[in-house]
Amino acid sequence: MDEIFVKERTLPEAYHKALMALQNAPVIPCPDWNTEQKEVSMTYVVTEPLADPMISRLFIGDPHSLEQYRQEMLDGIMDFEIERGNWVYTYHSRYENQYPFILEELRRNPWSRRAVMDIRTPEDMGSDDPACWQHAQYFIRDGALHCKILFRSNDACKASYMNAFALIMLQKRIADELGVKMGTYTHRANSFHCYARDFDLLAGYIKRIESGEDLVFDYEDDWDELMEEERPSIAAMVREQYEKGLK
Repeated sequence: MDEIFVKERTLPEAYHKALMALQNAPVIPCPDWNTEQKEVSMTYVVTEPLADPMISRLFIGDPHSLEQYRQEMLDGIMDFEIERGNWVYTYHSRYENQYPFILEELRRNPWSRRAVMDIRTPEDMGSDDPACWQHAQYFIRDGALHCKILFRSNDACKASYMNAFALIMLQKRIADELGVKMGTYTHRANSFHCYARDFDLLAGYIKRIESGEDLVFDYEDDWDELMEEERPSIAAMVREQYEKGLK
């Protein structure tokens, strides 16, 4: 199984290079989903996670979906679906009780190696829907907060970019609360894959990357404002979804 390492300054640069590496991966069976996939083990490192241009045009979504996902990950806006039995978990529900420890531990000892959150739980063993994100570890080195993320499985074409974006926003929240600057973001996926149904999508991505097309947007003073504009409609959607369950 191929091990790929990518290191770039910005998130889109790292993500696009990771996609390029996946394109050349062998096609193997994926019997759990009755399909085939391209797969590598991928580590991509972003040395300046908040640097613009931060937004990739190659993710499946828009300012609304990216802002909604950010809120789901950081604020748990859909956690109520767990209590109703509609969802088994959210990533936010898995880490929220561990979050205070991260702050306490890094305040106790900025050189700590113990600032770890585990997303996987025993309930994942034998589950039809085990968590893909497994683990997060944070380090303060040279006055900056560095983040190390582990996924057991990561859909390269339809999930990885949004995962990384939201986790970088979580890293920023922690850095801000600790009063330190942002360090590197490391995204490790033991299975960085593309399902057969998305082979043409991946090939299209690669063609656009190789063409030299402009595939990025700025986040600051551009997408951050577009995402902020979506907040009222997201709040209305969440309220409607919540109230629907009360009837």
